[in-house]
Amino acid sequence: MTAHTDPATPAARRWAALDTAAGGLALDLGLYATATAFAAITAATSTLPPHRAWGAIATIGYALATLAATTQILARHRTPGAPLAGLPARWTVTAFTWATTALLPIVTQSVQRAGGRADRAQEEVIVVEHAGARLAEHGTPYLGPDAIAALPPGEQLLGYTPYQPGMALFGLPRAAVDAWWTDARVWFAVATVLALAALVTTLRATAAPASPRRAAALLRAVQAATVLPVGALTLATGGDDLPVLTLCLLALALAAAGRPGRAGLAVGAAGALKLFAWPVAVVLICWAATRRAGSRTALGALGLPVLALLPVLLVDSDALVENVLRFPLGHGLVTSPAQSPFPGHLIAETVPAGRAVAAALLVVVGLTIAVRLLRRPPRTAAATALICGYGLLAAILLMPSTRFGYLLYPIALLVTAPALALAESRHGPGIPGNLRAGTGRKAYT
Repeated sequence: MTAHTDPATPAARRWAALDTAAGGLALDLGLYATATAFAAITAATSTLPPHRAWGAIATIGYALATLAATTQILARHRTPGAPLAGLPARWTVTAFTWATTALLPIVTQSVQRAGGRADRAQEEVIVVEHAGARLAEHGTPYLGPDAIAALPPGEQLLGYTPYQPGMALFGLPRAAVDAWWTDARVWFAVATVLALAALVTTLRATAAPASPRRAAALLRAVQAATVLPVGALTLATGGDDLPVLTLCLLALALAAAGRPGRAGLAVGAAGALKLFAWPVAVVLICWAATRRAGSRTALGALGLPVLALLPVLLVDSDALVENVLRFPLGHGLVTSPAQSPFPGHLIAETVPAGRAVAAALLVVVGLTIAVRLLRRPPRTAAATALICGYGLLAAILLMPSTRFGYLLYPIALLVTAPALALAESRHGPGIPGNLRAGTGRKAYT
């Protein structure tokens, strides 16, 4: 993932060769073809009805994208420099693919759900919509432990809202009107589109010299957040992670553009939705401290989540603690069903005192990252993205209860790092040479 700034390492050279083969179209073709197979397998074998419904539509969208990428490669082979094989055409295919594999399934499943199909939404959608209704009626999106205990055993899991208070805002439309367009996924998608548009605009507007390589890196970053099957599937069936992820990516883009205050606001908005954004906020504050802007970034990064927490804390503090702390840590009335077979889960299930062992490993990883941040804080947005990406990857792999879909966070962060590095690069007097394209790994330190 550091290929754009450090072509000297073998791994970087391999990534550069893969990423640029056939003008980037070879990797596009591989992505779409693999995604077609993934969607088809999901449609045929998934035990989750929303996933099967997604796969049935997404298979067609990915297959058409595969056909388009194949046509582009043939056009490039026949006529080098053909517009059909150029970067604008690749952007068009990416947009079409996302529309057919994420946005169209959202609309389809939302309409079917409004028509009476109860199996057209994952639990996250229902939980967020219930949270919105409670927020509108009681001033807090959370049920207290007594209220959850009073629910029938089969409904207690849905009584939990393991998100930050801001997530309930996506459930407010359904609390006001019962229609397909008030489905929480529709508003997750709206927030995601807005954040992605701001991300692309920000990185294109940076002072770094425009170049085909920089534009291609930006496209690859957008693909990681949109057309990867794990992202498209997540948005179409559950959706709550995509606004959080894209706001984090926007924060890093604003950091690359030299806007630490706005970066803090963006990651703070993400932190007001979900705890996953908080580690990104901490690393981003460390980056800002190297520019003497730590306080300005922290004001938004920490202030917005605190502002979101205060009202519900005053309404019912015990309900907040039960939902946001006890349940995610495995101490709620019911246990989270998130159990992907990652190392942390396998350790917790098979090793004596496995949960304690997995927790200890998480602490070791956290302390290692903390020491790294204190001794050598990141000085670029690209380095910040890499630390966040690898840190979240380690945490996801080691958590006893986690989901396969959470891998979207580290993947998108790591793939976005080259685009951030190229947006930060400068040419000319007074600019360190190691920040110029292709001149050394210190661009990421």
